Amino acid sequence: MNKLAVITGGTKGIGKALVEKFAKEGFEVITCARNTKDLNSLKQNINQNLDKNIRIFGADLSEKNQIQDFLKFIKSSAQKVDVLINNTGVFIPGKIHQEEEGVLEKQIQTNLYSAYHICRGIIPGMISQKEGAIFNICSTASVTPYINGGSYCISKYALYGMTKVLREELKEHNIRVTAVLPGATLTASWAGTDLPPERFMKPEDVADLIWSVYKLSNNTVVEDLLLRPQLGDIS
Repeated sequence: MNKLAVITGGTKGIGKALVEKFAKEGFEVITCARNTKDLNSLKQNINQNLDKNIRIFGADLSEKNQIQDFLKFIKSSAQKVDVLINNTGVFIPGKIHQEEEGVLEKQIQTNLYSAYHICRGIIPGMISQKEGAIFNICSTASVTPYINGGSYCISKYALYGMTKVLREELKEHNIRVTAVLPGATLTASWAGTDLPPERFMKPEDVADLIWSVYKLSNNTVVEDLLLRPQLGDIS
């Protein structure tokens, strides 16, 4: 049986590139997203181009009950999870003192709580099998404060902190935990920008690097994976 990767938010940007990369490398893949039309399109594309049948599940991971439904779907496969990539996220620009009510809560629920609950649901299985790899898609906003990045920065700083704690908790169980901190990547978050595509990183570059990190021996873990566009941050 092929190894299994669970990748949240797999229909666009980095998530889609990760689904395609792990499927191409022979993994079984389970992914989720809010838009079922996008999920079905992704599944059809993977099936046609890679001859792989990924498993999809429609869920809004900002909602705890839908997280639990997704975890039940994963466990129904009766297959151990070898790789977990928490990619689900949302970016709502704004300054802390000017943001609309609820902006912080929305980004905390999506960017932090989703990863927290998914990890809690999957880690016990990894501990029992004494191996696994977890990649949390943080951001350069996890280490660099950006004006107009208000609550997004708060949520990503928190996700980075959680990843650091997991690394310490899980090292004795032979589970590798990596914080991935990408800078500006050409995804839907930058839709409508006037900047040329070459000013951004490619989602495929992020996916390729995560794959390379995963392929290292179990003797080695990359704790932080920090990537920025060649010309630097876009503010």
